[in-house]
Amino acid sequence: MAAAGKLSVVAIMVFIAAISNSVSADPDMLQDVCVVDLNNAVKMNGFACKANFSPSDFFSSCLAMPKPTNNILGSTVTPANVMQISGLNTLGVSMARIDFAPGGLNPPHTHPRATEIIFVLYGELDVGFITTANVLVPMTIKQGDVFTFPKGLVHFQMNNGKGPAAAIAAFDSQNPGVQAIAATLFAAMPPVSDSVLSKAFQISYQEVDEIKAKLGGKR
Repeated sequence: MAAAGKLSVVAIMVFIAAISNSVSADPDMLQDVCVVDLNNAVKMNGFACKANFSPSDFFSSCLAMPKPTNNILGSTVTPANVMQISGLNTLGVSMARIDFAPGGLNPPHTHPRATEIIFVLYGELDVGFITTANVLVPMTIKQGDVFTFPKGLVHFQMNNGKGPAAAIAAFDSQNPGVQAIAATLFAAMPPVSDSVLSKAFQISYQEVDEIKAKLGGKR
């Protein structure tokens, strides 16, 4: 019995040690601000802090005005993340503005590091995300409406109206990242092989090359 009791104590101590190691990192900020120093060569999960900062490190007017949408997709995304607002470093939030021409599309994409929530400034959008069970969750949203896209899931927004549209997006990451599905696969460098894309999409090599040419990928 004594041996069994000692074994139980050891098992409990190992369990506690394992838990302690798994939560040893402090999830909260350890200073008031940590303005990003993009010139620092130190690599970490985030960015190193500058020694000094100013109010301008926490300010941007980049989302104030509509951006041109005369491109192949008819949409423009303007980010306001840590790369544009250095004071966002370690704060875990960022934003973006999405402007749409009539019929404009923000194509299927994912944010690997963030959940997204959008607010429609004006216009009307068809939006949706796709679950890992391949279930589409669609909705049409209008001025003043809010819609959420869960972290990491493929989603899109399209202007279904006759006039321009715009939305503001918010993210729970200072740098949410973005992977546009078509561009990721057909414009990667070095290129994804035609055989992979042909088989995955059940299209011909010629069609693969045509899509790569349109998206700026190497054939």
